[in-house]
Amino acid sequence: QKAKMSNSSSITHFLLLAFADSRELQLLHFCLFLGIYLAALLGNGLIITAIVCNHHLHSPMYFFLFNLSLLDLGSISNTVPKSMANSLWDIRVISHTGCAVQVFLFFFLMSAELYLLTVMAYDRYIAICKPLHYRTLLGSRACINMAAVAWGSGFLNALIHTANAFSIPLCHGNDVNLFFCEVPQILKLSCSDASLREGWLLVFSVCIAFGCFIFIVFSYVQIFRAVLRIPSQQGQHKVFSTCLPHLAVVSLFLSTAVFDHLKPPSISSPTLDLIVAVLYSVVTPTVNPLIY
Repeated sequence: QKAKMSNSSSITHFLLLAFADSRELQLLHFCLFLGIYLAALLGNGLIITAIVCNHHLHSPMYFFLFNLSLLDLGSISNTVPKSMANSLWDIRVISHTGCAVQVFLFFFLMSAELYLLTVMAYDRYIAICKPLHYRTLLGSRACINMAAVAWGSGFLNALIHTANAFSIPLCHGNDVNLFFCEVPQILKLSCSDASLREGWLLVFSVCIAFGCFIFIVFSYVQIFRAVLRIPSQQGQHKVFSTCLPHLAVVSLFLSTAVFDHLKPPSISSPTLDLIVAVLYSVVTPTVNPLIY
């Protein structure tokens, strides 16, 4: 039953995307997502445990990796369990509050992850290009401050987007064509003139993401120039083995997330939306520990 009210505050619930109609396919989706979720919990949990328990890993690089694993655990736990429960119990409903919480956590964790990946690129740049200044520039206080800025900026970004998205009147029912609540899907339900403000906010966020990406690319250009001057192949291999995984994670995460938020409506389709959303909300948090 679609809500026909014009005000989003009048809508008491939203309907999430059902992966399948038949019971067998619903259970298959549940089992598949359960396997992926357990793999993400295990991989990120092992990284967190190893870094906490091994004092040899109490360095800036592993401190940031510890934070990344926490963010990955949070982001996959925000979307996948609800989708699994819906398939298991053959329901689609999520409350208005539940939807707002999902949108907030999604923006918070994804934004914080982007800022953290940028900080990690800076860490690699200092370690390889300015090794003599490493302990001065990346002491424990500096690392804690940078991580706090990443988490705090993500929180602020999420607060602005969530408050704005859920203050927009909705004119097109309450059917969310995705397995979790996300701002672009909420905007599709809104009155077109009212969604313009949030659209500009999304563009602003994408510009910040692009700025982070430019900084990361610049850092890696400097890193690879420094690496190519290393005489020993073993030294080159060691640097590439720590930098290329980070670059792979950044590329997968940013390309899919930005494409999802900026793709024109003409190429948008439920299948494409679903594939892209699965890539950055489910696949990335699961493969991060494997890549690292």
